[in-house]
Amino acid sequence: MNTQLINEIQKDFLKDGVPMPRTWDEVEVEQIIKEWNKERTQKFKWLVIMTSGKTPLEKTITVRKTTDWFAIEKIFPIHSPLVKHIEIIRHFKVRRSNIAFIKKLSGKAARLKEIKIK
Repeated sequence: MNTQLINEIQKDFLKDGVPMPRTWDEVEVEQIIKEWNKERTQKFKWLVIMTSGKTPLEKTITVRKTTDWFAIEKIFPIHSPLVKHIEIIRHFKVRRSNIAFIKKLSGKAARLKEIKIK
């Protein structure tokens, strides 16, 4: 199918000014959560372990957060109406595009080297 036609149709659904996080970024995502007839926003601070999607509308990030005893993974579509805001907090030095290997590591082995951006 014609990619120009697909991009033209998807252009109406894209958000403006959304950052494109990479796999070594730590992001803070504000998500709108609907409960019955109420809406609230909740912030999540996560490490991006994978990005996927070919067209801009299909772009998703897989994020992971490790708490005391368990780890949580979540997939966020970047241009979803339920994702209110994405902010990149820190960058890390990683040589791979998919850092899912960090799932098996713990303690000092799971540390990543931070890149200071001036």
